[in-house]
Amino acid sequence: MAPVRSAKPAAPSDDKRWRIVETRMRRLGNRPDALIEALHSAQEAFGFLDDDALRYVSECLSIPPSKVFGVATFYHHFTLKPQGEHTCVICTGTACYINGAAEILTAIRTGLGVKPRETTADGKLSLLTARCLGACSLAPAAIVDGEMQGRVNPTDFVARLAHL
Repeated sequence: MAPVRSAKPAAPSDDKRWRIVETRMRRLGNRPDALIEALHSAQEAFGFLDDDALRYVSECLSIPPSKVFGVATFYHHFTLKPQGEHTCVICTGTACYINGAAEILTAIRTGLGVKPRETTADGKLSLLTARCLGACSLAPAAIVDGEMQGRVNPTDFVARLAHL
């Protein structure tokens, strides 16, 4: 016999985007194995996963909050902070690393004051890293706002990012 579920948890706010998240979880049967999809849905709707979102998904799927937080922090795709207006992803795969990815990250930290998984103080740029972008022939490579940049020169690249 399946456990009896209590009433549906109330959404953290009356924001209509919660309906998107609720619908996705309901379509997946409000089961614990829907966790990653539910987190994706919440992040797509709100841009990041805050404490309210994590708690709500936990309650709806009957999963301990610690497990939801663990999954959200394990996968690099999920972010717990609002992202910047622009996003930059630096490839740190072998080909890119050998060809200067570390120098690019250092130049960005020095020039813009931001480290990987952070957003600039003005909220303009979020910096991420990826193990591989699949563009090894263009190493070192980066993606800025969804657009591939190849053979990145640290100085020129930081100057372009500063003008976003």
